[in-house]
Parts: sequence; structure tokens; C-alpha cells
Amino acid sequence: MSMDTELQKHYAMLWGIGSPWEVKTVELKLQEKKVEIELGWQWGSAAKCPECGCECSIHDSAPERTWRHLDTMQFTTLIRARTPRAECPEHGVKTVPQGRFTLLFERFAVEVLLACASVSQACELLGIGWDAAHEIMRRAVERGLERRQMDQLAHLGMDEKSFKRGHSYITLLTDLDQSRVLEVVEERTCEAADQLWATLTPEQKAAVEAVAVDMWEPFIQTIQKQVPAADIVHDRFHVSKYLNESVDQVRRQEHKELLAEGDETLKGTRQLWLYHPQHFNQEQRDEFSGLKDQQLKVARAWAMKELFSQFWEYQEEGWARRFFKGWFGWVSRSQLKPMAEVARLLKRHLENLLTYLRHHITNAVTEGLNSKIQSIKSAARGFRNFQNYRIRILFFCGKLNLYPL
Repeated sequence: MSMDTELQKHYAMLWGIGSPWEVKTVELKLQEKKVEIELGWQWGSAAKCPECGCECSIHDSAPERTWRHLDTMQFTTLIRARTPRAECPEHGVKTVPQGRFTLLFERFAVEVLLACASVSQACELLGIGWDAAHEIMRRAVERGLERRQMDQLAHLGMDEKSFKRGHSYITLLTDLDQSRVLEVVEERTCEAADQLWATLTPEQKAAVEAVAVDMWEPFIQTIQKQVPAADIVHDRFHVSKYLNESVDQVRRQEHKELLAEGDETLKGTRQLWLYHPQHFNQEQRDEFSGLKDQQLKVARAWAMKELFSQFWEYQEEGWARRFFKGWFGWVSRSQLKPMAEVARLLKRHLENLLTYLRHHITNAVTEGLNSKIQSIKSAARGFRNFQNYRIRILFFCGKLNLYPL
């Protein structure tokens, strides 16, 4: 047996290549640290139609292609082959799938992409270009979406995320129970949100019990239209955001008034009014203790914000309503305009705040995914193309079965 024959046999055994494929040639390029393997189809062997699986005769071969394979002893390994095309009586001429030997590298690439801090880093480790990496991710997401199980969608979340600079957004639909992104669309309009719901079947939509969402009116409208039986739960984290923003408005107004009198009491205190005291160091704790006991408007606004957190602790809807009525009356009479405005906003949406007591869901999962998406966006230094952005989000945040094997 010649050395070439031994080498061909070795690579065939190494990769598990068998009939109807065979290793025809192996070319070692020592200077380039590369090995090129040519595979051939054993003519006379039948091929299976990729559509129906029936055995068919061979019509012809597709043009020769080259695939990257797993490195062999640190040698870049390339496979060349002309894939046969089956002649199916029912489906016509179809190219036969290339088989396992072309997918091993892709599986490895998916592992590396998931493990790396950035796609650029993965490309460097794999020795491939950005376009090749993106194509691997695109195919992986396509496979994952086809395999995804979506039979238990009880609690969902809907939220927005910035896309480009300026007022450019995407909208995400998330599965709160399994901490995954279900789909992403461009813009944050009713039409965009409707596109998200269109990705679910009527049976899946009927199973949805509640949706955690901000008070953005287009989102509320589309939820009421698409899943009318589901409860809308306004997210406590967004409510906290509204309250914090109002407290900060009171602080800025009061700080301006005090500065006009030469008083710098509130200088550099912004974070003290927004953070929870349990996160303070000793110096901050001492400073805040002195501030909140003074007759400051921002101290009253802060107390209103902190008191509202008790709303989420009630078990009975009636008690929660009584609490809100008392809190709303206090804030309305406070003559603190920013706080009164947010109180009126919460009153308009009170029914969808009370639903939290039944479902106890928040968009904390969605916010966590948003943080991960922001890291993806930062690592890529932004995205110009929405489809690329979507692929990246679903690849890293969709909890999909991405592997080709």
C-alpha cells in the first residue's frame, strides 16, 4: 500500500468518512501549515433527495466548493468536494447535503463564538473573517428557531432598546420564565409590536397569562389587541425609574433656588437621593442622615418615593388600593409638581399596577437581557444593519439549540 493511500485511509478513519464518500487526495503544505483534502463521491451510489429522503439517481455534480474543517495537528484543514445533485421524480434536481464532515468545524466555531467576549476575538482564534463568522451565526440562529420549543409561554415581557444614535429603537419580546429573547423587531410602534406577536401561533398567544411592560401606550394597545385575555403588568422597575426621575427634578429645582441664595447644601448629592441607603458606605450614610432630616423639598420627595415601595408588598388588592389612595392624596397635596405628575401617571395605570399582586412578574429578566445586549452592541461598536443586530441578539440571548450536529 502506497504512502498516499495510507494517508487517505488515515484521514478517512480520523473523520469517520465512509461510503458513498471517499478521500481522493491529501495535500500537505508544510510551509503554509495547511492540509487540503479532496473528497469524492463513489459514482454508482444512489443519493437521497433532501426534500423527501427517497433514493434517486445522480443527475450531475455542483461546482467544486471548499469548506474549512477543524485544524489537524495545528494545521489549517480545508476540504474540497463537488457535491452530487440527486434527480428526484417528485422534487426535481436537488443538491445533496454535504453531510457531517462539513459541520464539525461549524459546531466548534459556535462553541468559540459563545465563549468569547467579542466576535472579533472569536474570528482571531478560529482564523476566519467576520463575514464567515456572521454566516455561521445566521445559520445557527435559523436552526435554533426551527427547533425551539414554545409550548409554555405563560409570562412574557416587552421592552425597547436603543439601536442607533438618536431616536432609533428596537422592540424585544422576552420569555420571563426561561430568561430568553423570543424575537426582535425594528422600531417601537404598534406595528412593530404586532410583528412580534405575529411570530406566535394562536395557541401560544392563548396560553399567555401576563405581560410585563412599561407604560408606553403603543405596547399597551397591541397587548390588549393581540392577547386580550392576558393581564398587563406594569413593571415595578420602570415605576421606580419614573419616581427617581421625579425626585431628581425636585432636587435640581431646589438646588437652583438654594444656589441663588448662596447655599450649596445640595451640591454633589444627586446619587444620595437615587440610591438605596443600604448601598451607602459609612461616609455617605452619615451625609445622607444629616440631609434627610432637614426641611428640604427633595427630602420629602425622597420619602414619597421610598414609601411607594410598600405598594408591592401587599397580598390583597383591597389593601393595596387603600394604600395607593392615601399615598396619592399625600403627594397631590405636597405642592411638589414633578411628584404630583408621576402620581397622576400611576393613578391612570393603577389597574395594571395591581395585576402585579396576582402574577409577581417584573421585567428584571428583560433588563438583564438588555444589559447583555448592550455589551454585545458595545463589543461590536454599534450596528448599522438591523438584521445583523437581530442575529447577534438571538445567537447570544435566545437560548437556542445552535449546533449543527
